[in-house]
Amino acid sequence: MHTTISLIPLQDDDREQFIRDNQDAFNYGAMEEFDLHDNHIEKGGEIISQATIEESIDNGIAYRIMMDGHPVGGLILKIEGDHGELEILFVSPHAHSKGIGYAAWCAVEKLYPQVKVWQTVTPYFEKRNIHFYVNRCGFHIVEFYNDHHPDPHDNDASQDEQFPDGMFRFEKHIP
Repeated sequence: MHTTISLIPLQDDDREQFIRDNQDAFNYGAMEEFDLHDNHIEKGGEIISQATIEESIDNGIAYRIMMDGHPVGGLILKIEGDHGELEILFVSPHAHSKGIGYAAWCAVEKLYPQVKVWQTVTPYFEKRNIHFYVNRCGFHIVEFYNDHHPDPHDNDASQDEQFPDGMFRFEKHIP
């Protein structure tokens, strides 16, 4: 299935809705897996806190994923030379399984052809994300952060506390 989407830079007047949409999408994934909110919730009752999303927006490049003129998701990137980090990618739960995430990822790669190594992480329980990154987008699992192997870049250890059972780190190398 081919889905036509566009990536539009996040506008200031859409910031709060972007954050709410992001939280809804991440909460939906946790609810699907665990049927209730457990210890994966940050302060404020969210899988991903407003402060975490705001920090990503402020220190990265945020886009709205649009389909037929309507927002259906979003993503946040960090680009440093030929290295890119996909900090956040979300698709609204009502728009799942329509090829939106994959089309958005293809658009990212076209938008940043100078990036030769992409990186992202996802919690161990996000089977849908793991499938998406590995089987759809061509990423490889390169590391598993857990109690015995903490993320060396996680300065405040919040991910270790929030996801004590682990986070997968993925890379995609583009020739």
